[in-house]
Amino acid sequence: MFLAFGDHLLDIERRELRRGTELVDVEPKVFDLLAFLVQQRDRVVSKDDLLRAVWGGRIVSESALTTRINAARRALGDDGTAQRFIRTFTRKGVRFVGKVTELPDPAAPAAKPATARPSILVLPFQNMSGEAEQEYFVDGMVEEIITALSRIRWLIVLARNSTFAHKGKAVDVKQIGRDLGVQYVLQGSVRKAGNRVRIAADLIDAGHDISLWADRFDGSLEDVFDLQDRVASNVAGIIEPALQAAETARSAHRPTADLTAYDLYLRAYAMFLSSAKQIPEALRLMEQALARDPRYGPALAWAAICCFRLLLDNRSDDPAMHRSKGVDFARRALEEAGDDPAVLVNAALALAYFGEDIGAMIGLTDRALKMNPNFARGRHIGGLLRLWAGQPDQALEQLDTALRLSPRSRIGTSANLIGLSHLLSRRFDQAIPNLLLAIQDDPSFPSPYHFLVASYAHAGRIEDAREIMMRLHASAPHATPNVSHFRKPAHRELLLSGVHRAASGMAGSPQPGGTR
Repeated sequence: MFLAFGDHLLDIERRELRRGTELVDVEPKVFDLLAFLVQQRDRVVSKDDLLRAVWGGRIVSESALTTRINAARRALGDDGTAQRFIRTFTRKGVRFVGKVTELPDPAAPAAKPATARPSILVLPFQNMSGEAEQEYFVDGMVEEIITALSRIRWLIVLARNSTFAHKGKAVDVKQIGRDLGVQYVLQGSVRKAGNRVRIAADLIDAGHDISLWADRFDGSLEDVFDLQDRVASNVAGIIEPALQAAETARSAHRPTADLTAYDLYLRAYAMFLSSAKQIPEALRLMEQALARDPRYGPALAWAAICCFRLLLDNRSDDPAMHRSKGVDFARRALEEAGDDPAVLVNAALALAYFGEDIGAMIGLTDRALKMNPNFARGRHIGGLLRLWAGQPDQALEQLDTALRLSPRSRIGTSANLIGLSHLLSRRFDQAIPNLLLAIQDDPSFPSPYHFLVASYAHAGRIEDAREIMMRLHASAPHATPNVSHFRKPAHRELLLSGVHRAASGMAGSPQPGGTR
């Protein structure tokens, strides 16, 4: 987790302070003092508080303490007169007064997998019915959930005997993770009363012993198989949203029987996620997969996304061709989508960019989320489409939900879209740190540069805006901001006027003419 304020990002775990994307050299005790002040920002911190927290209770002279506080100010570009971030309260202490935003760290490493694929152990569920004779029903429910999860080809699900070896025993989730080499553990309970059943499930990160997701599912015994599928689908969505398009379909509706096409699809998808520069190659591999299976829904939808991104990023060598292909891929994807929410939302995103009615496309994402309310990427795309529709506050709600559902997975440039939401609402001080983080996440992605330029310009920081523009032009000299897909004229004007203001007077700057 980053703590962002002004242009600064404070990473307490890695003990790093950044100004923009530049690392600031901070002496260890000064870093400790700054981190403590930021974390205790809701109160005035006394000298005794600092001595206990930073110096372990040792006696430190008044002058040494003052020297460290001033060093912390200098690291932030502050001084004793302005006191923009660290303010002194006479005879009381000091307080961090800068506005702090907590941001997720997209580079935070997950626990190192024991295998190339994620793995999960389903523990025996507790029988909450109060009747010993119901044990058979609870055990049968667990077996059905194991079976449902086992349909997901990218996920290793430990066999039934590993599950029931822990029946009736107290378990240490972290120890199980180490002993069996699994990253995730699913535990839960079943309560059966008459013809009604409630399944409660909790997905645990075994490496850190923290809950990633928990929910409950109620229904009648007639609906019990639907309940099992819902549990399996939601668990899969939390573990690895990035592969949900290929992997959450039930075995009866498998998206492709061609394993070569499936392999090409996964390789292309990994390229798409790695860097914006890899998208042309990702599209080539998607088209190879479709040559083998022209009705492969997930590949059709992601081929459409690749085409839209090439146009958005100004990387297309034939815009008319990529637009035509993208529309065709997306419409074919909708024909094959069935009940696959990932295909629906990806096709909706591409078609919205290519000019289809934005309300109808938002309707498609809402339909997908009714199928799977815990689909993190669906929430992400729902937020993006609402940004294009001119609804930044509603978009922010969707984006925040996406991050809550998938806090450790990369589901797209969330920081970029959150920054854009604040920019369109003219909250420039909140837009700037998110957009800086988005650039750090993928320096090859042009959109956050444009949004950051506009944010700086509208905040009156023209030199900062021009510096970001120069960095963008150094890597993509012909890139110009594309805002045609924003439906609200005032938002197009806000983005373009900010870039115009920064570009004015810059030698060699292209004249201004987005979002993943």
